[in-house]
Amino acid sequence: MRFRNFTLVCFITLALTGLSTPTLADNYTETIELFKKSPEVQPFFADAYGYAVFPMVGKGGIGLGGAYGKGRVFRDGAATGTVSLIKLSAGFQFGGQAFSEIIFFKDKRAYAEFTSGTFEFDATASAVAITAGAQAQIGTGGNTAGVSLGPATGHQRATRYVRGMAVFVHTIGGLMYEAALAGQKFLYKPNQ
Repeated sequence: MRFRNFTLVCFITLALTGLSTPTLADNYTETIELFKKSPEVQPFFADAYGYAVFPMVGKGGIGLGGAYGKGRVFRDGAATGTVSLIKLSAGFQFGGQAFSEIIFFKDKRAYAEFTSGTFEFDATASAVAITAGAQAQIGTGGNTAGVSLGPATGHQRATRYVRGMAVFVHTIGGLMYEAALAGQKFLYKPNQ
């Protein structure tokens, strides 16, 4: 039974990311502009050392879950490399969701830590949702649920850098409830 659940999770995750990946492959500018529309996010663009952008991350789960997304890391407005986001989790979770994500680096130390090759958020990491609906907070290792009404609606909670990083998400679609102890893992590859 568990193998069947895992197969279904993989299918949901791949479907969420795979159906739109060609369309979103060159969508970094649009995703950055979407985040810039949020008053909560604008100050981070002004003072961050750098940031990572994921136009689409798909996640799904029924007991076992997973998430995947491709992104780029930027410093001084130029892409410095590509990054893959991977998350595998076990625990109570159900549904599927697609979202955009941006991670700001406060300083050179945080940027270097993230771009060291592999990086993983711990269970205390969380992201601020910039969409309205049931989402007030999305954690990389906590409870999540959400419905999106758009970037300019709803009330966002104030955020700050935690351990040199600040994370924001924008829900594209889907609904997911998750209570799992797993963090997002990132694999960075510098431009050649």
